[in-house]
Amino acid sequence: MEANNKPKQKEEAYAVAEEDATTNNNKMTRKHLSDDDEAAAGEPEENYRGWKAMPYVIGNETCEKLGTIGTTANLLVYLTTVYGMKSASAATLLSLWGGTVNLAPVLGAFLSDSYLGRYATIALASIASFLGMILLTLTAAVPSLHPHGSAGPSASHMAVLLVSFALLAVGAGGIRPCNLAFGADQFDPRTPAGRRGINSFFNWYYFTFTIAMMVSATVIIYLQSNVSWALGLAVPATLMGLSCALFFMGTRLYVRVRPEGSPFTSFAQVVVAAYRKRRLPPPNNGELLFDPPHRSSLVSKIAYTDQFVCLDKAAVVVTPDDELTADGTTATNPWRLCTLQQVEEVKCLVRLLPVWSSGIVYYIVLTNLGNYNVLQAMQTDRHLGRSGFQIPAGSFVVFNMLALTVWLPVYDGVVVPALQRVTKREGGITQLQRMGAGIALSIATMLVAAAAERHRRAVGDATSCFVLVPQQMLAGLSEAFAVIGQVDFYYKQFPENMRSVAGALLFLGFAIASYASGVMVTVVHRTTGGSDGRPDWLTQDLNQGRVDLYYLVIAGMAAVNLVYFVACARWYRFKESDSDAAAVELEEKVVVTAGAAAPPPPPPV
Repeated sequence: MEANNKPKQKEEAYAVAEEDATTNNNKMTRKHLSDDDEAAAGEPEENYRGWKAMPYVIGNETCEKLGTIGTTANLLVYLTTVYGMKSASAATLLSLWGGTVNLAPVLGAFLSDSYLGRYATIALASIASFLGMILLTLTAAVPSLHPHGSAGPSASHMAVLLVSFALLAVGAGGIRPCNLAFGADQFDPRTPAGRRGINSFFNWYYFTFTIAMMVSATVIIYLQSNVSWALGLAVPATLMGLSCALFFMGTRLYVRVRPEGSPFTSFAQVVVAAYRKRRLPPPNNGELLFDPPHRSSLVSKIAYTDQFVCLDKAAVVVTPDDELTADGTTATNPWRLCTLQQVEEVKCLVRLLPVWSSGIVYYIVLTNLGNYNVLQAMQTDRHLGRSGFQIPAGSFVVFNMLALTVWLPVYDGVVVPALQRVTKREGGITQLQRMGAGIALSIATMLVAAAAERHRRAVGDATSCFVLVPQQMLAGLSEAFAVIGQVDFYYKQFPENMRSVAGALLFLGFAIASYASGVMVTVVHRTTGGSDGRPDWLTQDLNQGRVDLYYLVIAGMAAVNLVYFVACARWYRFKESDSDAAAVELEEKVVVTAGAAAPPPPPPV
């Protein structure tokens, strides 16, 4: 009888698997609620348009990048020539404004994930950027809005300028953290095609970003410097207007994810509840924790992990009668008892922080190379052949972008499919492996830069400017791995209700790296100069300094950072949803049941 029942058990196991899979698929076809009044009409079927929405999304982002980068790339020159500001004052103003622009995405991400939603945030921010660019263009086009002669700007001139800067900061605060996440929202993450689409979108997003930077560093700067500032600022403003138009034209195609309240409040509740119960012994496993049915249509249920068990105490039920409602599914005081889902969301953020911190050191490498590459170029021969044309020192960043632009389509179309055949992994390699490759390339970049600078010092100002090209090309390849890997990693590892915050983290890293680079330069200036008048490493005349040694110090920092990153990556646990864990467990049960039903092996001969 037992033998006869085994085939039946196997059939039942596969039937259960099929039924569960069907149930899960039915659950997954519910639409993310939009920002508008669709919530009142229930949850309609999902309608992911994927690449059909991309002409509007990528077109909007490309024009937006052309507009913003074209406007801001040459602002120091604008303030010192048209506005008559002193160099130190203009640099200080732009430093403060740049820090504000990089910190604003944190606030924009909070408002997006908590109240407005990504669609509404991008819409409002795009309009703010457009108005800011129009106002900035008017300061150049209207004579009464900018100073004349050497008198410098008046209070009214500065007021108009600062209002335009404020509008641009509002625009950056809303667009930067949301545009990547909004584009990825258009693909269904639950299907293989959707996941492949998300990976390709990140690559193509960065591809268009570099194209925008290349055009801004060449065409738009040329218009501003050699034709007129009014035209040079009007072109980016027009492109920003086109960006707004493209964004709103695709409105009917977009999947618009509805925010589900402030995730920061939930995080604070977990920390407070865990602290209040800090004297309790840690629970043995997740089954003893408060884990009511998961009802969110946006945020997937995260599987339990045994890291940071001190936070698990926030979900321990001490007195059910006092801490739970009558039906046992809701906490009476969320500051004393949190759900297991809330605890796991906090764990996601805590696990990400070490990996994110390694990115700050990586950005320090890029920031310093970008700054001193311009100074290196200024002390080389930048003439093309025997012609009188001289390559602008600030345009060598184009080689960085060119390497990235050429490599990304090759990586997406050739390298990834080849790696997938070898590793059997979606994307070919993990996001952490991709980031690690980028950090390793940053070490090579600084070593090559140090060698190029040593050669330049030996030859002098007659050195060909093209000796700087290899370090820029390597930097571009490094960004293609590290920066895009970080964007992909943050998007996929953050809880769905914090994906805009994930985008803001990237720019927060940029901001901290910028400030840290400034501190590094100051320290090197003060400590490497001799008391006998010997110039420091970063003196104004690079031939008298030792920028090559400075590059080697940064290469050493990058090497230490790689070791730190590898340690963080080995410790890190990728986020896993309950549905993923259930699928693995179900598959194991089916295999075990099928194995039990299989006939015994023949006796050995």
